[in-house]
Amino acid sequence: MNKTNDQIIHDSVKKILLLMGFDCQIEVKIEHIDDQESIICNISAGEDSNFLIGQHGINLQSLQHIARLVVRKKIQDKLRFVLDVNSYRQQKNQNIIEQAKEIAKQAIKEKKSIIMRPMSAYERRLIHIELASNEQIITESIGEGEEKKIIVKPSLEI
Repeated sequence: MNKTNDQIIHDSVKKILLLMGFDCQIEVKIEHIDDQESIICNISAGEDSNFLIGQHGINLQSLQHIARLVVRKKIQDKLRFVLDVNSYRQQKNQNIIEQAKEIAKQAIKEKKSIIMRPMSAYERRLIHIELASNEQIITESIGEGEEKKIIVKPSLEI
């Protein structure tokens, strides 16, 4: 019997978590965002969520990396999926998008550039995509490495 990719992801993540001492519920679902298919593996961790997420999501990022390595050994295709705990990433992404919209409004109102805090490449990408449809705003990444941040500026600075 052939397992589907979803089932392989589910079983692999479940096994990793059990080996770590966590018995959690796991849901694997496919979401369509901007005409792209994303596989989301959400772990319902209850009280253990802080251990799995870690400070600023660092443990979750590491866990995702390990899960992807394990899954790649079992699936020929280079399958990308996002690991989440109690929808932490989803909420964090929504907060980043809301913050970017507010900063865009502020930049337009004050007619000046605003520099956001340093962010990961993924977070910067979210902001660039979200604000790309706003013709009154230009976004640009500046800096190097972990200090890379976004400048949000009015398209017609005066």
